[in-house]
Amino acid sequence: MSPAKAFQTILLLMMIAVVLDAVARRLRLPSASVLVLAGIVLAFVPGLPDVEFDPDFVMVLFLPPLLLSGAYFTVWPDFRANLRIILQLAVGAVVVTTLLVGVVTHFFFPALPWAACFALGAIISPPDAVAARAVLDHLNVPPRIAVLLEGESLINDASGLVLFRFAVAAALTGTFSAGAAAGSFVYVSVVGVGIGLALGWICASVAGRLTDARLTVVWTFLSAWAAYLLADSLHLSGVLATVACGLVLGRLQHQAMNAAARVQARAVWSVVTFVMEALVFVLVGLALRGVLHRFAADWGTLLSLLPMAAAIFAVLVLARFAWIFPTAYIPRALIPSLRARDPYPPAAVPLVMSWAGMRGVVSLAAALSLPDQFPGRDIILFVTFCVVAATIVALGLTLGPVARTLAGKEFLLRGVETLSEEAVRVEIARAEFDAIRMHSLGANGEHAHPRLVEQYGHRLSAAEEHALAKESHGERRLQHYRAVLIAVEAGRRKLLELFNSGRIHDSVMHRLEAELDREELFAARVVEVTESA
Repeated sequence: MSPAKAFQTILLLMMIAVVLDAVARRLRLPSASVLVLAGIVLAFVPGLPDVEFDPDFVMVLFLPPLLLSGAYFTVWPDFRANLRIILQLAVGAVVVTTLLVGVVTHFFFPALPWAACFALGAIISPPDAVAARAVLDHLNVPPRIAVLLEGESLINDASGLVLFRFAVAAALTGTFSAGAAAGSFVYVSVVGVGIGLALGWICASVAGRLTDARLTVVWTFLSAWAAYLLADSLHLSGVLATVACGLVLGRLQHQAMNAAARVQARAVWSVVTFVMEALVFVLVGLALRGVLHRFAADWGTLLSLLPMAAAIFAVLVLARFAWIFPTAYIPRALIPSLRARDPYPPAAVPLVMSWAGMRGVVSLAAALSLPDQFPGRDIILFVTFCVVAATIVALGLTLGPVARTLAGKEFLLRGVETLSEEAVRVEIARAEFDAIRMHSLGANGEHAHPRLVEQYGHRLSAAEEHALAKESHGERRLQHYRAVLIAVEAGRRKLLELFNSGRIHDSVMHRLEAELDREELFAARVVEVTESA
């Protein structure tokens, strides 16, 4: 395929993805599941150009920015407070699933070497960060569950890929040392995290010295690839390095970046991650075409592999249940101090977390990266595709109804008490009022800016009133900002009327429109938060 044809194909896929995402949102379905189904349908459409991707290129292109995006917006205190459970999922669940899948694979294909069976297990054992975030975006789950699932998906790719490398080396060389593998696992993980933390601090320092918001945003993208490629070139965990870099950048953004850079970064990252995630899920579905070509459309062989794929899919789901439910209750039962700090969760919590085990493009890329001479390569590739598609479609489409079992159930960690949003608003309003009052007060005792003093004094009074009577003031606040939205809409209509009549210059139009946009976004956000509270 020529570069021009490839570009046209990518544009076509993006147009399809935009339409399907809009349809999925209208039908309240996970976009990931709908896009994968669409990709599978496109794989059977005759006449469409083949879409084949190099697995190493896909890993380098998509994985670093998507990982850094997830880590960047992760709340570090919540991540750290839940690190015990995250590591249980990201390491323990991956190891157990790898072993169980390896045993089941060997049962169906006794002639396949054990190392190749465990390679398949390592490929499909880690749930995918992109799939998890894409599905969670459409669900109203408790914040702590979102932290656990997103934290798990950020780290478990590293453990899965490390196990995968060991299994591939064992299958190709015929030798394997459990002690050496464990030591190597610790080394590549710890040193990879160290490199990511150092790069995150360096990149945040450089971002703080960039005065142009556009350069800052570009720099954050370069930081993702720098962390991944540097660690990978040193044969360390590029995944963990990227995640560590993203966590540091997200933590230091408030000091390192100015307001313009933060606002622009959020907007750009939101668009880029949407484009990448949409392409990833469509490519997952289109990968079926390449699988069919490898088997030369030998439907007899493919149908004979379906029972094995179905069994492994069942093992993946059941293994996650078998790991999450005991680890959710046994440690709390054995350790009273842990139970006091982190009480038993409702049964709906491990149920939802067990169900949220979607696999994704990382598994497909790992399967495609197997050498041609690897034992059972085509079988592994077909089973991997079936499992990835089944988890995204079947689990993704049904996770919503399962998540509704959480309605009204709390899942909280009893940690350090923090100020409520209302109390913080009071402190901010008081600091603003004190600052403007001191700045306005002249030597003669009169205020140079009496209107500002009055305005900020009103804000302080409103914040204090809201903190004391949240419910009653919440309704007043809601009505206030709904009125603001009505006023902004009227102002926008007048601005457009003046612009269309040629009475204002384009530059004036853009400036005033930007001010109205900011005012509307803030008011709309307040209305959204107040209505959902």
